[in-house]
Amino acid sequence: MRKIVHIDMDCFYAAIEERENPSLRGKPVGVGGSSRRGVLTTANYAARKFGCRSAMPVFKALQLCPQLVMVPVRFHLYRGVSAQVRAIFGRFTEKIEPLSLDEAYLDLSHLNSSAEAVAREIRNQIREELRLTASAGIGPNKLIAKIASEWNKPDGQREILPEEVDDFMKALPVGKLWGVGGKMRAKLEALGVNTCGDLQRFDKIEMSRRFGKWGLELWELCRGIDDREVETERIRKSISNENTFTENLTSIDDLRPPMHAMLEELAGDVARHEDREIRSLVVKMKFADFTRTTAEKAHALMDTEIFDALLAEAWQRGEGKPVRLLGVGVRFRDPEGDEQLEFPV
Repeated sequence: MRKIVHIDMDCFYAAIEERENPSLRGKPVGVGGSSRRGVLTTANYAARKFGCRSAMPVFKALQLCPQLVMVPVRFHLYRGVSAQVRAIFGRFTEKIEPLSLDEAYLDLSHLNSSAEAVAREIRNQIREELRLTASAGIGPNKLIAKIASEWNKPDGQREILPEEVDDFMKALPVGKLWGVGGKMRAKLEALGVNTCGDLQRFDKIEMSRRFGKWGLELWELCRGIDDREVETERIRKSISNENTFTENLTSIDDLRPPMHAMLEELAGDVARHEDREIRSLVVKMKFADFTRTTAEKAHALMDTEIFDALLAEAWQRGEGKPVRLLGVGVRFRDPEGDEQLEFPV
């Protein structure tokens, strides 16, 4: 039986800024663009109480919270702290799958110790050594662990034992599943579906008929089925940065600021792989109806103008459909000459 832990740092960028500048403590803090046309990369819990959230335009955040203290992004600092967090993970397992600077999956299946106890110790070491807090979810697969890590935030954890999965999923609000945003939730509510247990009444044929290919994936998700392994880093074929928006974005002007913020972080990640040659630049877009498209151009350097053009190309393909996810990335040339590379989904 697998023991998977999902560790998620609490308001990572904002928490680091508060640690570095104690005068920020207790105040609503947003990290992001320095101008009103920029976007929030993250907001601390004091700011979230006013409705501020990541990917929100700064001007809107300031409307919701006029006393919001804006701090410029310092990705070099966050990457350094992320490496320190990763080093703590490495004391317990080599099976680490980073998802971003502030979260990762850990596979503890090989340990005799309780996963709950190990997760608690990891969080203690992060708190004592880095003066930051993290939340953890523990479960038999990635899906359960990821959902559980959100349960007792901030600075908490939740374990779902294998024998508890069925009951846990039946009671789980359907909106907790990946990909079920506001509009999908409304569609499901119209069908009398509020929990995963309600959704489990539909068989695969009905799910496919109503929701297409996504319906088959949803059939498994609502039952807590997830066979994906924790994938440790080997030779990087690509690097990407993605953002699933809390609210779908409806214009290309709305998409540019968050994309430029993601490109800044991506550039830092690419710089850490200076021994690799870039093959192409990529923009991925997922629309409100869960269709997706990828625009790509061969180019050996990070170039904001090319990314802007790829964004426009992807947007045009959607014919005005609202966008729920935006991704930017680069593909590297394979040192062994295999160019059949897939952009991460």
